[in-house]
Amino acid sequence: MPSEVSAKLQAAGEEQKMSLSKPVLGLAIGGTLGLLDGLSGFFEPSLAPEMTSVIAFSLLKGLVSGVVIGYVAQRVRSMALGILAGGVIAALLSLLVILKAGMALFWDIMLPGMLLGLVVGFCTQRFGRRTEPTSAAN
Repeated sequence: MPSEVSAKLQAAGEEQKMSLSKPVLGLAIGGTLGLLDGLSGFFEPSLAPEMTSVIAFSLLKGLVSGVVIGYVAQRVRSMALGILAGGVIAALLSLLVILKAGMALFWDIMLPGMLLGLVVGFCTQRFGRRTEPTSAAN
């Protein structure tokens, strides 16, 4: 009897597993964290006139880095390489934003961007589903 109950609970737990592929999961997490990063600009009063562009660019940076990190996570199987790739990819995209915004905001843009990349790199490696290429039957 106890084995039947544990088997049913285990089967129910398997049905609730996350089934998002790594790039899609990266897109979702990167977009969410990018939006939160952009909305954090409300804490800086000097950004008030430019908040629309701050939110838009942070969201775009999060979405692009999330998808790219997801594709890298699909290719490598190492957690350390996935996290490192996430940090590097997000740092490069943050650097593009810094070149547009000015070097005065270097750490204000680089630190949250790299943190986003590290978190997305970890989550895509840990929770994303690896999709294997399917061969077309002729």
